[in-house]
Amino acid sequence: MPRKRLDRDQVLAAAVALADDGLEHVTFARLAEVLGVRAPSLYNHVDGRAALLRLITLRALTELADAIAAEAAGLAGEDAVRATAHAYRAYARAHPGSYEATLAAPSGEDPELRAAADRLVGLLMSIMRAWQLEGDDAIDAIRALRSALHGFVTLERAGGFALKREPDASFAALIALLLRGLSGGSESERRRADR
Repeated sequence: MPRKRLDRDQVLAAAVALADDGLEHVTFARLAEVLGVRAPSLYNHVDGRAALLRLITLRALTELADAIAAEAAGLAGEDAVRATAHAYRAYARAHPGSYEATLAAPSGEDPELRAAADRLVGLLMSIMRAWQLEGDDAIDAIRALRSALHGFVTLERAGGFALKREPDASFAALIALLLRGLSGGSESERRRADR
């Protein structure tokens, strides 16, 4: 039987598909089975499971940032937040395993991963400028946005919305609530006003 020719892109694509059932499903044994090769041959393309998960994370951070950039291009303020939220949700729904890989902040020891994560955060920072949010206030707003969106997509994926209201309507309400919070001013502005 002739040897199957693989390249790193094929290995990564198969791993990404496995990841959509959960990152725990990305093992060399399972990947080799899917690709029709022996597990040791995968080491010709990637240096182990940790390296494979790193490649999934790098690809996912890039794809998520690309999706947000494409949807929010030319938009500002509330329109940019809405576009970002919808792009985020769509990506998480279409690629749940890849999305899961984006959640942990990369260590500073991996400049390529750090740059991909910084690009994503930079996109979110630029959106916050519409509210003149900088420094800690911008960080807090980005964390609030990511937390709200992550909570929604996680509950939605887990079947956590049993009430009769359509999830799309609740998602629109979530975005409206976030926008009202952003319009309320930064925490430092509120502290100055209370003095």
